[in-house]
Parts: sequence; structure tokens; C-alpha cells
Amino acid sequence: MKLHLLRWQLPLTHAFTISRESMNFQRSLIVGLEHDGHIGYGEVTENLYYGHALADIEAAVRRAETWLPYPTAVDPAELWPQLLETVGGDTFAASAIDMAAHDWFGKKQGRPTWEVWGLSWNGAVTSSFTIGIDTLPHMIAKLEEQPDWPIYKIKLGTDRDLEIVAALRQRTSAKFRVDANGAWSALQTVRNSNSLRDLDVEFIEQPLSPTASDDEKRWVYENSALPILADEDCLVPADVARCVGLYHGINVKICKCGGLTPALQMLRQARQLKLRTMVGCMVESSIGISGAAQLLPLLDYADLDGAVLLADQPAAGVVVAPGRVTETQHPGTGARLLDDRLADFELR
Repeated sequence: MKLHLLRWQLPLTHAFTISRESMNFQRSLIVGLEHDGHIGYGEVTENLYYGHALADIEAAVRRAETWLPYPTAVDPAELWPQLLETVGGDTFAASAIDMAAHDWFGKKQGRPTWEVWGLSWNGAVTSSFTIGIDTLPHMIAKLEEQPDWPIYKIKLGTDRDLEIVAALRQRTSAKFRVDANGAWSALQTVRNSNSLRDLDVEFIEQPLSPTASDDEKRWVYENSALPILADEDCLVPADVARCVGLYHGINVKICKCGGLTPALQMLRQARQLKLRTMVGCMVESSIGISGAAQLLPLLDYADLDGAVLLADQPAAGVVVAPGRVTETQHPGTGARLLDDRLADFELR
């Protein structure tokens, strides 16, 4: 199996700001696995918060060249532990290769990836559209640029959080979800939850820092007026059981856990433990979004707007607009490159 790598710099429509960082471009690595007339694609984005620079991810991916050719007759899930070991435990690198392997495996069989997994498509789960932190007029403008979404996820972690949500609520009756990215204290979270409930917010994502104590998280879990979902506190399969009694649900990110294989494991385990399930995304192209969308049948909530936040991209696949995740008619994940546009986004 031949390995292809593409490095992209993807422009955002607006600067994307959360409580800890801001960016105007997203640097992304595309992995292609080619064999027997088919190419499977996976994507992973640079994330300096988690210590994953693009050059380091690429170096880890290239270590897997010694492991290829991939045993093509075997379900990629069976090979994941060996893959993770081959890339030196780098979950970001493993995630792109694993996604590409599942895409290739589906294309080889002529079936969508979710069907290969024995799942049934669930188009009833709709995605949110994310509004990053900005001045209040700019946040309102971002909402009004995307007026027809049924759900908006609002990034918080400022000294004017309730003012922001109240102002946006005046512009729409859509569902709201909020994500503080670990910026609140336990007392802030419980106090804010009461006001946010009155503003028809559905849940709060990761209000406390991952470094907060279990006692603080448990107190928030027991006293919040709204459900609390873990993000930064639920990175890998071993974290799922630890969320019971501290969170009402989990948000799985493909790059953090190491691919579609462990993501499937986490979501199935969460459902067994009666935790609510969600898959989120980074700001990324339709390659990564198409991979994550295969998990829709296992979800209560989805946040798959990463490609919508881009000003442009050289890829296509699963469409998320506005909110509805459209089932692809292509086998595998449905991801594909727009070959005539690749040079415009190449990162040198």
C-alpha cells in the first residue's frame, strides 16, 4: 500500500477564537493510502495546545511507511493497536492513518463506512454551527451570516458570557449549546447554568479545566441546572468510564482518541454506561468531516461544522448545511480531493 501526504493551509471565513487561542488559518495534513485501484483519505490538523505541530505529526505518519503495505484483507479496527505502536503512540498521526484505512476498506467493498460497521444511517441527528469568541457585534454578524441552522454552539470564556448568549438569543429561536473550553470555576458554572437554562441553552461543554479536582466536577455535575459534557476530560477510551458521575455525556474528537477505531469503542462504551454521546471536530476540511460523520448513527449530538467555517477548501465529501448531515452516495467515508485546486492550498 502506497502512502501519500499533502500539507494544506486552509483559510477561515472569520478568525476563530476560543478561550485559549485564535487563528485565521488551519494547517492540515492529508493522508492517502493507495492500493488495488483505490485511495482512502484521512485528515488531521495541527494542534499546538495538545503539543502536535504539523511537522511532528508528519514525522510520526512517515514512521508507518515501514509498516505498510497495510494488510488489506483485514478490518482496520483489528490493526489499530499495532498502528498506534508504529507511530510511537501519537494519536494525531494514528487518527489520520486509521481514517484513511477505514475509507479505503469501505471503497474496496463498495459500501459506505458506517454500513461496513453494521450501523444504520441516522439523519435525524443535526449538527451545530459554532460561533467563536469575538466582539458582540461580530458574533451577532456570524450568526446572521448562517441564519438557518437549527443549533448554534457558542464559544464562551469571557467576562461577558451571559451578555453574549442573551444578545444572540434575541436574534434566533434555535437551540443553543455553550462551550467554555475549561475557562470557568465550579461556582461560575453552577451560577451560569441557571441563567443559561432560562436562555434555552441545551447543555454546557467542558466548563471546568481538566486540572480541576474530581470533587469540583462532581459538585458541578450534581448541582448544574444543565447537562455537562466532557471534551478535554475525555480524550481516549480509558477516559470514558472515569466520566461517569462527573459528566452527563462525552464529546469524542477523532484526532485526540487516535482514529475512527477508538472513537467507535468510546461511543459504544458511553452508550452502555448511559452517557450522552457527541462527536465534535476541529476546523478541518471535508476529508476529516466525512470520516467523523460515519459515527452519526451512534450520536445524541453532533458538532460537524468544521468545513463550513472555512473560506475555501480543495476537498469534498459529506455535506453539513445547514445542520443536516447529508448521507454521501460514495463508498467509504465519501471523502475526495478536488485535484484541480490542490496547488492553491499546498503548504510549502
